[in-house]
Amino acid sequence: MSDTISFLAPRADVLARRRQIVADLIDLLPPECLVHEARELMPFETDAFVSYRRMPLAVALPRTTAEVAAVMKYCHRYGVPVVPRGAGTSLSGGAIPQEDAVVICVSKMNRILEIDLANRVAVVEAGVTNLNISESVSADGFFYAPDPSSQLACTIGGNIGMNSGGAHCLKYGVTTNNLLGVKMVLTDGTVIDFGGKALDAGGYDLLGLVCGHEGQLGIVTEATVRLIAKPEGARPVLFGFDTSEEAGSCVADIIASGIIPVAIEFMDKPAIEICEAFAKAGYPLDVGALLIVEVEGSEAEMDDMLKSIVEIARKHGVKTVRECQSATEAALIWKGRKSAFGATGRIADYICMDGTVPLSQLSYVLTKTSEIIDSYGLRVANVFHAGDGNMHPLILFNANDPEDAARAEAAGMEILKLCVDAGGCLTGEHGVGIEKRDLMRHQYSEADLEQQMAARAAFDPAWLLNPSKVFPLEGRPAA
Repeated sequence: MSDTISFLAPRADVLARRRQIVADLIDLLPPECLVHEARELMPFETDAFVSYRRMPLAVALPRTTAEVAAVMKYCHRYGVPVVPRGAGTSLSGGAIPQEDAVVICVSKMNRILEIDLANRVAVVEAGVTNLNISESVSADGFFYAPDPSSQLACTIGGNIGMNSGGAHCLKYGVTTNNLLGVKMVLTDGTVIDFGGKALDAGGYDLLGLVCGHEGQLGIVTEATVRLIAKPEGARPVLFGFDTSEEAGSCVADIIASGIIPVAIEFMDKPAIEICEAFAKAGYPLDVGALLIVEVEGSEAEMDDMLKSIVEIARKHGVKTVRECQSATEAALIWKGRKSAFGATGRIADYICMDGTVPLSQLSYVLTKTSEIIDSYGLRVANVFHAGDGNMHPLILFNANDPEDAARAEAAGMEILKLCVDAGGCLTGEHGVGIEKRDLMRHQYSEADLEQQMAARAAFDPAWLLNPSKVFPLEGRPAA
């Protein structure tokens, strides 16, 4: 093993040191667990936030916690930055590497280690996909509640890093509400366990700190997650309105009434047209905004809730009310919503924003968002989790036009500032990553940021884990 690495050395020395790092990693991992040739590294140069690309030094694909610990210990000893990666579905640049960094990708750690139905928990490795957890217990009448749109591909490790949510988070919460324990490798290779199968672990709530850490405190290799019994029945209903403002006001009044549907999803007219063209879900095309409201329970419970929701919707001028009549129709309704991001990508490049606002401000923020987009001469498709105010405006632009791309990015920043100014926050589930780090000072004071950075530094004093993410580069402690 070599001496302490300095990436400030002359170029020839840097290249030599990189070759040495790769040689050392070859000694630590089996050949199939290390990627280091330039052509093979290309899939890892970005994530779903494709505006930025960086080629990593190497990619480790460990199969066990012990292999993760060995690579982390080596990188810590020689000052090599580490970028954790799950499936690379991050929409905020959370998994984009640096040229001097080793990516540790957990995709080979994809085993379900234990299904404990007596305690209603599953223990899984970090590379298990979100949807695979539900599929593994479906026959027994259980499911894993968080359901991000990328759940077919995204990993539980990435979900923990970003505290992911999904359409059904209104009733069941996001990842932190469904996570009971983790096994995590610290930057020096130490392996620790937070939480477990018990509903509430003793001591400080370090598990709460870890969920949403964006890969800056350690690398999660295993998770203990909560399993929930399937409801007796579920029924999505489509509500069409003439305007987005009417739909937004209806959402606020549904929640204010004390009714908690399992999901309330919003689409404006551009999003409706995009999703209907792709999924043929039967969405009404003569409305300006659409709500997908899903209720669950017994037939009597669902009927009662829907009766109250329809009454509220009528007060807001609802134009269309359509209940699904079969499981096939329900699946189509959700296929359209879950396919929104991919369907939009068929017609244009886009930036997906992720601001959250109080429900009382939903109509106001939708109106102001349209004004911001119009002022930049752009288009937007709004599709988001309306029940908890987690907005996802998709700003359409031409990625081959640098000026158009710059306008889209500037418009997105204004929308996120709008969310904060309306009493909300910069992110609901996508994380800060690279995308929002320069806006952190718009939401937090310097004292707030210093406390957050102090907590981060307690786990990673040298700032080697996922560097240049989350916190503004100016004012960050030197590594």
